[in-house]
Amino acid sequence: MPSLSEMMAKARSAAMRRGVSREDAEDCVQEAYLKIDQYERRHVVRSKEALLVRAAVNLAIDKVRRSRRTSFRENDELQSIADTTPGPAQIVEQQIRLLHAAEGIDKLPHRTRRILLMRRLDNLPYAEIARRESMTVAAVEKQVARATLQLVQWMKDW
Repeated sequence: MPSLSEMMAKARSAAMRRGVSREDAEDCVQEAYLKIDQYERRHVVRSKEALLVRAAVNLAIDKVRRSRRTSFRENDELQSIADTTPGPAQIVEQQIRLLHAAEGIDKLPHRTRRILLMRRLDNLPYAEIARRESMTVAAVEKQVARATLQLVQWMKDW
């Protein structure tokens, strides 16, 4: 009678011939061994080796079938399937936050607000804003920095 390690090696080889990886074959053999151990407690087994090989092969076949049916688990595009749109509560929260930010922008001095909006919304270069406002580029940069700092502080505890 072959040793347990020889029987398990034979069962592993048979499972791998059915198309599963070495690791999956190991899992199949271990699962088959546990099932056979329980089966032997209630029934007489003529050939433990044959039963182990047959059970491991059957488990390997099942594993291959399952992987073909449920191949979506290995799909890298799962993120494209998931709905990433914000929920209603998140939308309301963002709208309230936006209204609060708009209040902060309204509290800025008129010229500072105008300069900030030209830079952030219109994406104008500092030199163009300086030309339009008859200011130096450094002065425009300072206005944008001050406005940004004021808005950050305005939104800080929100």
